[in-house]
Amino acid sequence: MLNFYLNACGIVCAMGDSPAQVKARLYAGETGVAATDSCSPGRELPLGRVRTELPSVAHLPPSQRSRNNALALAALAQIRPAVDAAIARYGADRVGVVLGTSTSGIGETELAIARQIADGALPPDFYYGHQEMGSPAEMLAWELGLTGPAYVHSSACSSSAKAMAGAARLIKMGLCDAVLTGGADSLCAFTVAGFGALDSVSAAQCNPMSANRDGINIGEGAALFLMTSEPATVALLGWGESSDGHHMSAPDPAGVGARLAMTQALERAGVTAAQIDYINMHGTATRQNDAMESATIAALFGLEVPVSSTKPFTGHTLGAAAAIEAALCWLAMQDDNPQGLLPPHLWDGVADPALPALKLVARGAALGRPLRRVLSSSFAFGGSNAALLLGRTA
Repeated sequence: MLNFYLNACGIVCAMGDSPAQVKARLYAGETGVAATDSCSPGRELPLGRVRTELPSVAHLPPSQRSRNNALALAALAQIRPAVDAAIARYGADRVGVVLGTSTSGIGETELAIARQIADGALPPDFYYGHQEMGSPAEMLAWELGLTGPAYVHSSACSSSAKAMAGAARLIKMGLCDAVLTGGADSLCAFTVAGFGALDSVSAAQCNPMSANRDGINIGEGAALFLMTSEPATVALLGWGESSDGHHMSAPDPAGVGARLAMTQALERAGVTAAQIDYINMHGTATRQNDAMESATIAALFGLEVPVSSTKPFTGHTLGAAAAIEAALCWLAMQDDNPQGLLPPHLWDGVADPALPALKLVARGAALGRPLRRVLSSSFAFGGSNAALLLGRTA
């Protein structure tokens, strides 16, 4: 049986710019979300903004110089030695790049339009290519000198889960020996205003599963994995993808597509629902998502499996969310967590009596043993659903 091992992981998000920093803040229950008007002038909103200095993009081709690509470079820098070693071993034509994004370089377009309004012309260094969805994959392939497949999934909040499934398929088909996979998304006024127009943005820290929940906090970040068939502590054991097309922005209340994605992941991994140690919920803190997701989990997994949403820590990073949440699971499954400390669920503790009483993880809660199998779910606009199942292999 071919396994898809996640040999290395790099992450940058509102909680920090290294796995160690992110992990420490996660288990301390310390959110990275903070109020700012950087994407909503005149109105402060809680956003998961990356505050650390990002790598320079000055060396990139002009069309690739975006904050989104700087986030991807920051994640790459953490695992660059492992990636370079894979390229040396397999060859540049046998290493692929499959990423997810939803914003790409839209932020650069916003800045250019502001300059046009002020000065009467677009700035000379503006390129429409900044906002191409394929830009982060093209940039990383250029940065690393790769000639293997390089492409981007852009299916809103399921983008990077689908990218990781796509990476596994490239290895399974024999087209690649290694794939750099994950996702990157950057904050911009466009997405903040868009979600605001849907009345989906919370003016306070998001509060998933609470009776008081009233919407999301948007965030940014990147997470990258080196996926190969070479043994590592954690592997992508299974994945599931579905599209229910229920509504442009609301989930199917019955959760048919969500359940199908989760079931496919279980079946592909060859495990049962009872063998899942922890579920990282999509957990957006919107009324509709939390109702649908909690009912689906309760029906398929019961009420005893530990669950949490980590979006109060990072904000909802949209196209990068699935990769960042998979990275948090990956961190929890490493050898330095022998007691199986679980990612906590940050909320106000006010249970919604209309929702199933799921086992929400309290800060400091642990299994008492290493995590063996975890499931992470992502649900996107238009009914694009995905689930990733990660497992310890040792």
